[in-house]
Amino acid sequence: MPGPVAMENGQLTVENGKKSKKVKVTESVGEEIEVTASPPLPESEKKKKKKEKKVSSDSAEGSAEAENGHAGEPEVVKVSKKKRAKSPEDDGAAAKKIQKVVENGGKEVGAAVDPMAVSNFNIGKALRDKLKAKGIESLFPIQAQTFEAVFDGNDMVGRARTGQGKTLAFVLPVLESLSQSGYTKNLQRGRAAAVIVLAPTRELAKQVHADFETYGSAVGLSTVCVYGGAPYGPQENALRRGVDIVVGTPGRIKDHFERGTLNLKSLKFRILDEADEMLNMGFVDDVETILGGVDDPSKVQTLLFSATLPTWVQQIARKFLKATRKTVDLVGDEKMKASNSVRHLLLPGHYSMRTQLVQDVISCYGSGGRIIVFTETKNDASELAGALKSGTARALHGDIPQNQREVTLQGFRTGKFSVLVATDVAARGLDINDVQLVIQCEPPRDAETYIHRSGRTGRAGNTGVSVLFFDRKKEYMVPQIERKAGFKFERIAAPQPLDIAKASGNTATDSVLAVSDTVVPLFRQAAKDLVESSGLPILDILAKAIAKISGQTELKRRSLLTSHDDSTTLILKANTSMYSPTYAFNCLRKFLPETIINEVRRMNLTVDGKGAVFDVPSKNVDEFIAEQEGENFTVEVLDALPELQVKPDRSGGEDRSFGGRGGRGGRGFGGRGGGYGGSRGGSRGGGGGGRFNRR
Repeated sequence: MPGPVAMENGQLTVENGKKSKKVKVTESVGEEIEVTASPPLPESEKKKKKKEKKVSSDSAEGSAEAENGHAGEPEVVKVSKKKRAKSPEDDGAAAKKIQKVVENGGKEVGAAVDPMAVSNFNIGKALRDKLKAKGIESLFPIQAQTFEAVFDGNDMVGRARTGQGKTLAFVLPVLESLSQSGYTKNLQRGRAAAVIVLAPTRELAKQVHADFETYGSAVGLSTVCVYGGAPYGPQENALRRGVDIVVGTPGRIKDHFERGTLNLKSLKFRILDEADEMLNMGFVDDVETILGGVDDPSKVQTLLFSATLPTWVQQIARKFLKATRKTVDLVGDEKMKASNSVRHLLLPGHYSMRTQLVQDVISCYGSGGRIIVFTETKNDASELAGALKSGTARALHGDIPQNQREVTLQGFRTGKFSVLVATDVAARGLDINDVQLVIQCEPPRDAETYIHRSGRTGRAGNTGVSVLFFDRKKEYMVPQIERKAGFKFERIAAPQPLDIAKASGNTATDSVLAVSDTVVPLFRQAAKDLVESSGLPILDILAKAIAKISGQTELKRRSLLTSHDDSTTLILKANTSMYSPTYAFNCLRKFLPETIINEVRRMNLTVDGKGAVFDVPSKNVDEFIAEQEGENFTVEVLDALPELQVKPDRSGGEDRSFGGRGGRGGRGFGGRGGGYGGSRGGSRGGGGGGRFNRR
């Protein structure tokens, strides 16, 4: 094994008895590291050495192999470093990296060089072992690029997309700094906190606390979490006994500070996590009071981590962080701010249809994993959680007592139930890495909210799906979200009966196979009687049973444009270009009576101008399909939406609204009389209002 390592003038010297090995280290990105293992050569031999053939490793594989030249000649190995955003520049970090390459006197070179490997950073054995136990062998970019600067004592502004590991980006260097500074050697009872962390929500505070508790225990440090809704007594007792790290919401930390139970006189670190959301939640004054409560800010290191950097966050950085602060921004001016590990889907559907749509989307996209459904109000969350079948859903919002919220979150994490229906109280801080699907029942108030919600999936290197429902009333918000978040939704139609049957059939099959063998004899006679009396093949009987278990006893078509049941989406294809929906209506009039034409809804032209897409009641489909022989166009049932020229026509059909005067009424579908009737009117119903005009 190599002996002691020293760095001098860009060379790493490995002492080993009378011999030394010189290692030329180049730290610039994309250059090579030369590892030379040999005794010092006489001057006369150096010219020969320059002519020796150097054997390079295959850089594509990231490994290095040395081939021997003549006897007594040095071995030269070139290891190409994988390009990355930023490399540590200090000699100590370089020495650590090269020690991974030089082994056994320079005769064996390590395999792939991972610049993000935990071993490349100044992390002690205790924390390394804890990370390894958690399955963490490499750091995420935000963690790797901020570690050295924070460890070296710099104030830091760190920005990365949600779900990219910002919490450990401050947990690891703060704990290592405290450990290596000798702080842990003299921990007195009643000591004041060395670290405070502000988080915008209770859930995030608890999860940050859990990380500090997990990794802090490895270096002998204690943590307490303080937040509103919990009793003051236990929190005050913990603070009086003495604690190293205090994590909490701004309101409760401010309370303890003003009560005198939280002393900032020994503070070494103050950290703002998800700083941008503190502004949205109205914590501006509380945050500034806490940050301003430090007697000598020059002795305190301040770290600010955020997914976005609105004006207030920038003001906080200028006011409370040192002028020498470092900034690591992994988002910058990129337009793509929403997670690129998430598939962003857009699905049309009226709010009143949300329960069925949520269930169907879960069936098709949930993959049997954890799902978070976001609603705008607390009542909506409670109602939807209660309406979803099978008892697999629970609600989470601010009116639920704190202890019950903790039980709910624990049940969600451990898999006791798979669907969490939440308000934005859960949009921040739910650090659960295996959420497969996020559903948003309507467009949120702004793009940032969408980003944070959708970021609950696709975390920690995983992929996920985010589905956003919208109706015509809030359709205008969709392009705003796309523009500000810098991505385009993939527009989909509601799952069709065939899709749902396939997805739910797999689940039902698993349920059948899970039935205990001890139960089977009790039902054999009933099964035998069914086979004998039905006259159906056994396979068909079994298929019917699976369909019944799945809840799919009847196939109903569903509109691809609106997701409404009992509506079918058709496409009219013409040999010539269509310049307006009127052309499509004129084509239909060539073979259909006006009474049938009046049933057409949501006429939209395709991007190529050769087709028009529209909805009709499912009962009328055959009339549209059957009467078109000899014409220069065709009408077909659509299974998937083509790209359309414009958003669905707000007027519904040919100069008609979805409600207007007359039409089928119905609660939640446009008020008294609001429904399918047009401005030309049906006689049924007496009210107005469009079908999509009410929730």
